Amino acid sequence: MSPAAEPTDDGKVDGRTHLGVPGQLWSRQFYTGVLASNDGPYVRRVLITIGLIAFAYTLWLVGRVLLLAFGAILIAVLFNGLAAVIARRTPVPERWSLAVGILTTAVLFVGFFAVFGAQLQVRQVIEQLPAATDAVGERFGTPNVTQRLEDAVATGANTNVVSRVAGIGVTILGILGDFVLVIVAGIYLASAPKLYRGGAAKLFPPAQHDSIYEAFDAVAVALRLWSGGQLVAMLLVGVAAATAFWLIGLPLPIALGLIAGLTNFIPFLGPILGSLPALIFASTISSAALIWTVVAVVAIQQVEGNVITPLIQRRAVDLPPALALFAIVVFGVLFGFLGVLLAVPLTVALMVLIKKVWVRETLGEETSLPGERDEVAVHNPSNV
Repeated sequence: MSPAAEPTDDGKVDGRTHLGVPGQLWSRQFYTGVLASNDGPYVRRVLITIGLIAFAYTLWLVGRVLLLAFGAILIAVLFNGLAAVIARRTPVPERWSLAVGILTTAVLFVGFFAVFGAQLQVRQVIEQLPAATDAVGERFGTPNVTQRLEDAVATGANTNVVSRVAGIGVTILGILGDFVLVIVAGIYLASAPKLYRGGAAKLFPPAQHDSIYEAFDAVAVALRLWSGGQLVAMLLVGVAAATAFWLIGLPLPIALGLIAGLTNFIPFLGPILGSLPALIFASTISSAALIWTVVAVVAIQQVEGNVITPLIQRRAVDLPPALALFAIVVFGVLFGFLGVLLAVPLTVALMVLIKKVWVRETLGEETSLPGERDEVAVHNPSNV
């Protein structure tokens, strides 16, 4: 190694600005004095560890934004799946299928609520639920349950009524803003998937781009199958619940069935939350109505969990129940309600990535991925 250059009178070393370290540049001294010494490997490990901790902390800070981005990806996958079905089953050109799919979804959504909005009676459920809750509390010797809950919230809050109302308004506006953001971002992602896939692939070496694209495709297929299965299960549960509540004689059965179907999107916790309004209204009628409502809720959930979901998962995603439960708990603790809402589809995506990238390609072990059975059936039906 050549001797270190001496600084000149003008404060420069080898034509470069002197950094205040006598006889050599700061970077050269850092390398020769620290990294090139016996402590060099230790220092590098410490720096790498600090970098990983900082990266993990940054991810945690922006975790909610990342969850919203994943929600947009889920919406994009659904729109692209719908566009593929339209292009394959109708004479609509492929370049217009996405626009037709988005427009059709919007028309069906608006038309559904325009035609059946008055009959859904969800607003009546919200308005009558406090009175029903108070009636149930009086039957069990606890009058004015709603007022007690409001007093408890007011006692625990350090702000005045106006501030609390403003806070609730900001929360509602935030939820609506997040919903609009996810939908709009999902449309952008669905309209140019190659652009965003290519940008993500460029983060990896060129030799791995094909594997990255295959992993993206596998995740997209898994999310599409899982979402389709969930929509079918939600529809069946909602119809069955509304019919059962109508036969029992509960008020507002269509609205209660809609709540049961929508909350079924969240495994384990969703059916419990969705059945609470029906159980509260049944408690205000009679003990017999409450018993029949409990029987109906349990029966519907047993059929959904042991018949409907297994049949759907045979062609979709077989997610272990324990894994889904722990995922809901972990993401709920980290990110609140948004984490609970997206815990299962995010776990599905991570599971597929692990099976595709690590188990199959890195370890070389055989493992099945969602949708592969359908591809085998298309190419060789006798093997399935």
